[in-house]
Amino acid sequence: MSTPILQLTGVSRSFDSLKVLRDVNLSVHEGDFVSIIGYSGSGKSTLINIIAGLLKPTRGSAEMNGSPITGPGPERGIVFQNYSLLPWLTVTENVRLAVDQIFPELSASERAERTAHYIHMVKLTPAAKKIPRELSGGMRQRVAVARTLAANPRILLLDEPLSALDALTRATLQDEIADIWQQNRTTVLWITNDPDEAILVADRVIPLLPSQEGATLGAEIPVTLPRPRDRKTIIATPEFKDLKLSLVTTLLHAKKDSAPTLTKKLAVPDILPEDLNDRRTSSLFDRPAPRRRSQLAKEEIPIEAP
Repeated sequence: MSTPILQLTGVSRSFDSLKVLRDVNLSVHEGDFVSIIGYSGSGKSTLINIIAGLLKPTRGSAEMNGSPITGPGPERGIVFQNYSLLPWLTVTENVRLAVDQIFPELSASERAERTAHYIHMVKLTPAAKKIPRELSGGMRQRVAVARTLAANPRILLLDEPLSALDALTRATLQDEIADIWQQNRTTVLWITNDPDEAILVADRVIPLLPSQEGATLGAEIPVTLPRPRDRKTIIATPEFKDLKLSLVTTLLHAKKDSAPTLTKKLAVPDILPEDLNDRRTSSLFDRPAPRRRSQLAKEEIPIEAP
């Protein structure tokens, strides 16, 4: 097997006393489409920030092309949950900004051609002159994807890129990004919390399992569904249902096992139960005060031998 372009070995990350990741091992090869799925707050963004070079692991190593990741680099393009666009620039100018930074040796016409190519790839050519506030949420995320792809990264990191979108727009973009991957075969690492999304887009799905000592990656689930994937057909197949059941069951069991437990010491009430059948008093107000365990006195009764 070829050498992985991304390798995480024994990666752990803590923030003071908070343990977020524990002993994470991951290998990603050229052309892979990998999805990591986990609960919100389980450490998914922390993991992708380590890969992007925005955070350093507390323990373990993260390597790209066999070299330690020491900071951000153009070979790792990242698309965040928010759109991260410059609001005063047009679609073309936002994408061109990345092209100018990464390919300064190209001529102006070549950079313009490259910019237009990726805007066309995400189907935004008619909106090329619009600024972000004139675009829908889905269109803004398309711009973010086009800008990242235009920088020609070796691995595309997607940090829940569609989580802020409505269900219909999300489904459309899932299919479009999967199509773009088929055209370019850029290595993709997609972070998500949606089981359907993970299975529909990726070839390998890896659950991020929570625990009290920090989340870690579970056993990967290969997705062998044929491409291109038509969601209307695939979601009704037994193969898709089995994959989803396996994935959801794994996550639910890990969540249950990681739930914190609390032990409490219960104190017995000091008041002793009252015999309601005692008819020594005719009125409720005439009843004697309730007896308390703490008021009971020990009494020794001598027993004479016969």
